[in-house]
Amino acid sequence: MPILSVLFGIVVRMWHDDHTPPHIHVEYQGYEALVAIRTGEVQQGKLPNKVAAIVKE
Repeated sequence: MPILSVLFGIVVRMWHDDHTPPHIHVEYQGYEALVAIRTGEVQQGKLPNKVAAIVKE
């Protein structure tokens, strides 16, 4: 899966033809989550609160 960004140990990945709704895959120190692109909300999985806030920004 292509990496879009690595910042503060947060790895953001995305497939161009993945299932809907449009989302990114986020990994951070053993945490994994799917985050909706439009809202920035975690749709599946878990992230620490600070990491979720950084990703949402």
